[in-house]
Amino acid sequence: MGFIMDGLDAEEYDRSYSDRELVRRILGYFRPQLGRMLAVAVMVVVTSLTQTALPIYISASLDWLQEDASTGRVLGIAAVVMLLGVLGWAFNAVRRWLSAEAIGNVVLKLREDAFDAVVKRDLSFYDSYPSGKIVSRVTSDTQAFSQVVTLTMDLISQVLLIVLLIGYLFYVDVRLTLLTLLLAPPIIAVALAFRKIARDTVTQSRRILAEVSAHIQETVSGIGVAKTFRQEHTIYDEFLGVNARSYRINLRTGYVFSSIFPILNLMAGLGTAGIVYFGGRQAIDGRLSAGDWFLFIQGIQMFWFPLTSIASFWSQFQLGMAAGERVFALIDAEPKVVQTGNRALDIVAGEIVFDQVDFRYKDDEPVLQDFSLTIHAGEMLALVGHTGSGKSSIARLITRFYEFQGGRILIDGHDIRTLDLHDYRQHLGIVTQTPFLFDGTVKDNIRYGTQDASDDDVLSAARQVGGGDWIKSLPEGLETQVGERGGSLSMGQRQLVALARVLLQDPAIFILDEATASVDPLTETLIQEGLDEVMKRRTSVVIAHRLSTIRHADRIIVLRDGQIIEEGSHDELLAAGGYYAELYNTYFRHQSLEYIEQSGKLESAA
Repeated sequence: MGFIMDGLDAEEYDRSYSDRELVRRILGYFRPQLGRMLAVAVMVVVTSLTQTALPIYISASLDWLQEDASTGRVLGIAAVVMLLGVLGWAFNAVRRWLSAEAIGNVVLKLREDAFDAVVKRDLSFYDSYPSGKIVSRVTSDTQAFSQVVTLTMDLISQVLLIVLLIGYLFYVDVRLTLLTLLLAPPIIAVALAFRKIARDTVTQSRRILAEVSAHIQETVSGIGVAKTFRQEHTIYDEFLGVNARSYRINLRTGYVFSSIFPILNLMAGLGTAGIVYFGGRQAIDGRLSAGDWFLFIQGIQMFWFPLTSIASFWSQFQLGMAAGERVFALIDAEPKVVQTGNRALDIVAGEIVFDQVDFRYKDDEPVLQDFSLTIHAGEMLALVGHTGSGKSSIARLITRFYEFQGGRILIDGHDIRTLDLHDYRQHLGIVTQTPFLFDGTVKDNIRYGTQDASDDDVLSAARQVGGGDWIKSLPEGLETQVGERGGSLSMGQRQLVALARVLLQDPAIFILDEATASVDPLTETLIQEGLDEVMKRRTSVVIAHRLSTIRHADRIIVLRDGQIIEEGSHDELLAAGGYYAELYNTYFRHQSLEYIEQSGKLESAA
């Protein structure tokens, strides 16, 4: 089956479920819909009875018309036929209406569970898997799952219809009915042979759809960069490649599912020809009436369609099963961050202790080894070092976004793994280099972490940043719309909003990935004024990129390859003339006032 697989790999958290396990999970979602499903079952029975009664009545009518072909008899037969047709349509309409409600409720619940799983996944999960593929499972896969239910309901109706037809055909002529049944096993065997290839084909189809979604989402998110570097043609060519793969796989999926019905219909056609021949011989010999022969012909036509539908059911069923499998895999994904308790901390002083911690993102890439560090309550600690030294990893471990593999991390003496994470993170405030703002107003974004805050509280938090002067630069003040991802604001304004959001939260511990790294000097001053006041009373861990932040720190930790190689104040480390002094002269010295003044004098002299 290499022609189907086409190189599409499963995600690490994907798993294979047996049909029995998947059906059990599906039935679990239908238990709340039991009332509707019972009503649907009744409608299925009644609909099948009316559909079966129609050819039987027509068969009997042919014999009646041979005895009496008067206009009254014809009109009476026509009226009954119309009544049976209308009743069949009405009962079927009610069945489909109730089925649509049940299926809609099931898909609603499944999508809610899938989204809940997405929200609860660890942050490391999103570093490992493209967001577009995750979105595809929550949206398109849950929708495709509904096809399983529709097929199941149709299957029940078709099975009941066949049972009723076979019962009556046995009553009319046993030998012709047995001949008809002899043709059923080969048809079912051929259909079941498609089962495995259908599951594999559909799984690849769902994966390529997720890949296309991920590619489009990434392209749209980075369209500004693409246009800046004039790479529109490049991203278009990349899309053509992904889209071509999608075309090939979807084409093969179509071939697989399109081939089964012609094969089954060919077998059914041969069976019908045989029944017509043998039944016609009996009608000529007088052993079968014209009405009964007609009934057999109609019955065979009605018999083959549900039989081929049932036979192909497992092949088509794989479409929804494959989608359901992907959704359940997302729901069942094992968390990497595992808590051993749910202790709630009413008051957090802010002492953080790393005790011989080992951490790695991948098994063969250690980041921290036997790492120990104590951050005192109320201390402002700055982390400096080259890229890859472990600065961001320390912050991520404090926030419990990642799982460490050895040692302990203690918060006020409590193992971080024993804490209630939701409660613990209420005591954390995080500001990153590139803050994310949700579409809405500035006020909405400041209030995001503290939904019960009043408008006055929001305004007060905003004014703590630079005295609130920055609010005047906004077109509509705090009611200004920030746009998608905060695109209507400058980077500096986004940082100010993000800082105000954290200030309103009033956390015990600040994690700052240098909030002033990407802003202009004026905005940096506004932010620094807010930070200076807040950090006096809270534990602050700052990944520092600016000299102004480093100089305000109570202690500086210098990292290299996940190890602490120096620590002390700015002046102490500079006087030591070690690795920090080298970093200072390379990255920070040009930010100092002395350097700027000296550069100005040299330019003037020149």
